[in-house]
Amino acid sequence: MSITLKHSGQKMPLVGFGLWKVPTESCADTVYNAIKVGYRLFDGAQDYGNEKEAGEGVRRAIADGLVKREELFITSKLWNTFHSKEHVLEMTNKSLADWGLDYFDLWLIHFPIAQKYVDPAVRYPPNLLFDADAGTMEFEDVPISETWAELEKAVELGYTKNIGISNFAGALIIDLLRYAKIPPAVLQIEHHPYLTQSQIIALAEQRGIAVTAYSSFGPQSFLELGHPVAKSVCLLLEADLITSIAKAHGKTPAQVLLRWATQRGIAVIPKSNNPKRLAENLNHVDFDLTPEELEKISGLNVGLRFNDPADWPGKIYIFA
Repeated sequence: MSITLKHSGQKMPLVGFGLWKVPTESCADTVYNAIKVGYRLFDGAQDYGNEKEAGEGVRRAIADGLVKREELFITSKLWNTFHSKEHVLEMTNKSLADWGLDYFDLWLIHFPIAQKYVDPAVRYPPNLLFDADAGTMEFEDVPISETWAELEKAVELGYTKNIGISNFAGALIIDLLRYAKIPPAVLQIEHHPYLTQSQIIALAEQRGIAVTAYSSFGPQSFLELGHPVAKSVCLLLEADLITSIAKAHGKTPAQVLLRWATQRGIAVIPKSNNPKRLAENLNHVDFDLTPEELEKISGLNVGLRFNDPADWPGKIYIFA
């Protein structure tokens, strides 16, 4: 199953594999095994620090005849420190070189936040803090319009087939569409039953922008980060509503959470190192939830966002 992207007409798989927090030491094998299972979309980012290893897994799979490059859909994201026009194309090329690719299928602005430039020769990925010892962040006054114009050049130069945005609020998307020569093909957002974000999804649908959900299992992804709220709420994978629906369909709770999104046309990018769960996550589209079940799951919404720059040291209120 796939979503047809508006500007390019390219088909993006509805189910992909997310590379956030995949350890560098196992990343190449993880990607290779995911391709072996049947995954064709891989969602990476400069900030994840594992692009070289992910690329190694891709190249090994291609060399072994498991897949052709044109059968894969590779996404990566421009980090906050590289928003200025002097750095966007340079860092696009760096990511392509790290992956060992000639082009991306999708190249995203990771956050609508411009941080002070950090030379990759000094530290890469730069991470959040400009000064780790002082625990401080520093910013630059770079408008999204400047960054977006460079992403459009990346399309024109053949560095990427599609460009898009991540963690953008509605008003910022509307403004971007006023000046964009190439509109964003995809909006990537945190999306799970505790944070349904129905209005921004409606906006994306209205404007012909595909939506990809990250953190589909809600607090699960943030437990190992010591997120205080993630530790204090009921895990969605253990919630009575989710487990009862899973039992009724003979599916796992994870499959129910993923189907809640994909049945509504929203792409998902879960990850797992477990071969059984890898296959289960990929093959969750062989059943449908009832309209009542979809509504009940959406009713768990409490507006609980786990990935919020307001919680960063710099306290950036992009969702205010």
